[in-house]
Amino acid sequence: MDPVTQVLQHAAGDQLGFAAAVTGEGWPAFDPFAPSGELDGDLAAFVAFVEETMRASAAAWATVAADATEAPTPLPQGKMAGWLGAGACGLDAAVHAWDVAVATGQPSPLSDALAERLLPVARELVEPLRAYGAYAPALPATAEDGPAVTLLRYLGRAA
Repeated sequence: MDPVTQVLQHAAGDQLGFAAAVTGEGWPAFDPFAPSGELDGDLAAFVAFVEETMRASAAAWATVAADATEAPTPLPQGKMAGWLGAGACGLDAAVHAWDVAVATGQPSPLSDALAERLLPVARELVEPLRAYGAYAPALPATAEDGPAVTLLRYLGRAA
């Protein structure tokens, strides 16, 4: 079992869940919270699958107005404002991209500009999700932290 593969499977399942909540179809055929960590084919096919899940969620959220007052999500909170639901989907993708980059020794894909946009989403959503184990307790922030580090610490990740 490969932990990076597990994170990618989990992230792909999350994206399918967000897309399916909006469209009503295409739910993951596996449990995103119990990924196998094993490739079911070659690496190229797996990468293509992960990329397709991102495209599916982006296409689904493109049909939801940012000013919508209720948009479906797969989160325990259920329906929420369109901007928040789309932001939750983006937050999930961004933080798991960071997880994979760190685990594989790559530079962080989380820019300060993106983190500035995701931090309000995180502050709206994360606290209730901590009870489900979705996020670790927040880590203390420092005055020197930029937006990306602030977001990561809020999500319980040591930046």
